[in-house]
Amino acid sequence: MKRKLIPAVVTLFLSAVLCRADEGMWLIHLIEQGLAKNMQERGLQLDPNTLYDEEKGGLSDAVVSLAFGCSGSMISSDGLMITNHHCAYSDVHALSTPEHNYLEDGFWAMDRSQEAPVKGDGIWFLKKVIDVTSEVQHLRDSIVPRGGGFAMRRVYSLIEGRYGRLFKGQGEVSCSSMWGGNKYYMALYEVYKDVRLVAAPPICIASFGGEVDNWEWPQHKGDFALYRIYTAPDGSPAEYSPDNIPMKPSRTLKISTAGVQRGDFAMVIGYPGRTDRYASSFKVNNIETVVNPIQVEIQGEQMKIIDGWMNLDPAVRLKYADHYFSLSNVQEIREGEIFCYSKYNVAEKKREQEVELHSWIMSDSLRAKRYGTLLHDLGVKYKSLEYIEKQTGYYRETMARGVRLHRMLNHVARSAEMVAKSKGQQVPIADSTRALETIMKMYDEFDMRVEKDLIDLSIREFYAHVDSVFWGEWLTEQYDLFEGDTYALVDWIWENSLFTDQGRFEKALSEATTAEKFRADPLMAAINSTKMIMYNNYKSKVDRGIKLTRLENNYRNLLYQMNLEKGIPQYPDANSTMRITYGTVGPLRLCDGIICLERSTVRGILEKYDPNRYIYSLKPELKALYDARDWGRWADASTGELYINFVTDNDITGGNSGSPVMNGRGELIGLAFDGNKESLAGDTYFDPVMNKCVCVDIRYVLWILDKYAGMQHIIAEMLGE
Repeated sequence: MKRKLIPAVVTLFLSAVLCRADEGMWLIHLIEQGLAKNMQERGLQLDPNTLYDEEKGGLSDAVVSLAFGCSGSMISSDGLMITNHHCAYSDVHALSTPEHNYLEDGFWAMDRSQEAPVKGDGIWFLKKVIDVTSEVQHLRDSIVPRGGGFAMRRVYSLIEGRYGRLFKGQGEVSCSSMWGGNKYYMALYEVYKDVRLVAAPPICIASFGGEVDNWEWPQHKGDFALYRIYTAPDGSPAEYSPDNIPMKPSRTLKISTAGVQRGDFAMVIGYPGRTDRYASSFKVNNIETVVNPIQVEIQGEQMKIIDGWMNLDPAVRLKYADHYFSLSNVQEIREGEIFCYSKYNVAEKKREQEVELHSWIMSDSLRAKRYGTLLHDLGVKYKSLEYIEKQTGYYRETMARGVRLHRMLNHVARSAEMVAKSKGQQVPIADSTRALETIMKMYDEFDMRVEKDLIDLSIREFYAHVDSVFWGEWLTEQYDLFEGDTYALVDWIWENSLFTDQGRFEKALSEATTAEKFRADPLMAAINSTKMIMYNNYKSKVDRGIKLTRLENNYRNLLYQMNLEKGIPQYPDANSTMRITYGTVGPLRLCDGIICLERSTVRGILEKYDPNRYIYSLKPELKALYDARDWGRWADASTGELYINFVTDNDITGGNSGSPVMNGRGELIGLAFDGNKESLAGDTYFDPVMNKCVCVDIRYVLWILDKYAGMQHIIAEMLGE
């Protein structure tokens, strides 16, 4: 199936469309004629038919998904793939040791024997997309009405099973819903599991400015990493083997070293994760006033604890860098969403749209009969769920996510109990090899001083914000016993738990302690006293009648139908399927009198440099290179500067990290790695002026590889020299 150009009868909307600054994460396999024309008018020099073509192959064949967490692109005929450093962060962290701290020092494989295999779910290549709408809707209509809350899971399982058998041996299949169930598409992916790290710069390059500069502009981050994909000797996907050979991809991206200028066309192909542009005003208000404030509050306190310990002890920094990075990323996004929802009056804009939607619903008697109360029902439903949303939110951020030992300790108990069940009696936990391995890993990966402070915070905030009806028996008894003194309670838990001291744990092993006794451990008891099922059961009682998810899907579907009827272009919410977005390179106009230029330079790094602040410090050898200003062939031809980052108005979100940013000829000019603070309402609302995509200039990547890492062999491979 070739990429389809939809005829003009379906594209009456075009002129209205595209006067709005490049909004849209468009399905790569369904580029309408009008959209293609507009891209060409903006600067696309390729035939739109070559962007995606299942028969002949297209530009999109060079774009990959990193297990739907990030995006990347193939840049050499020997399987070299480029993405963001923050996408590779967990791999670099996992490879690091106190003796070889690759996060701080960088990882550079000077030949292929030094390339490091990494664990994970592999690299995914899109091979085919099939419209399965009629099949899914038939299954949905026959199963969902009588299937309860998990009915759609069964629908997906059945349809994916059907196509999995059809394409058996050809890859993995995944079905995705668009526009609240108006359309369904089945994607076939080829998955490669033997992936090896080739290059990753140190943190002082990849994340210069750290979390302070995240979502800001200008930035100065060399946020890139290189992997190589390996295959079996016959070229087929394979698990790791020393006998495997570098992949020969069907398509690679040519790298442009010409740089970018203001007004240049830029397009991004990648796998954006999740947006909710069809969200109602009620949902936006719920996120702004209920959900996000809880996350921002609790995660902010967790970050303070971890940051304090990391600043005191380099060993703690190595252990907690990955967790802190994840926390700060989410916390800053949620905080930025609150800011942008308020700044742009997003809920009010949605309400204005809903006035129009209600009028459209009521203009048809059949629609009015079926959906006339939709907006009222949504408002009532969100109001009724507000209480349990708050209770669940505080539980989730404290006792569930906030206690990092939670999952690991329960895994230990389950592993030991499985051994006991197989032997028909309680056995010492020492008999469970998996349980032992997990706990010993815990002592290696966690610092118990940090964990105690985090648990202290979690229990204190849990008691303060969650009603006692959700505490569970054990936490209720202890609260009464300690008369509400949570500090004393945590001290007692810590002093008496077998898990919180490696010596006590090893002594318990020598005494043949059973899984049953471990379940009674005070730390385990505290964690398990309150469970998500308690909150879910309460929510089920409140969410009676038409479920909230059903109302939301009806809302999305009707909004889609109304816009389609009015000739307004429709792109579905992002859902980790391949999308294309286009725009131009340009400045950020922050407010009256303040315009930030579209490119950042090394001057900005040196201006921010502060050896006494970790996030703005530099390695001496790197600082010397910056001071020497030897940019070589990577300097801009017109200015002589080495550019670090640039901004475009491409429409992106999480999951686009690592996506190739290409010029009008489809050549790689950079990597998308961030947005700006002013765009953080972007998952529900796109502002055509303020939404920006922050990109690392590919020439800075090449300069780092050349002058800092000395990887001229990789540069030659990337450029085909």
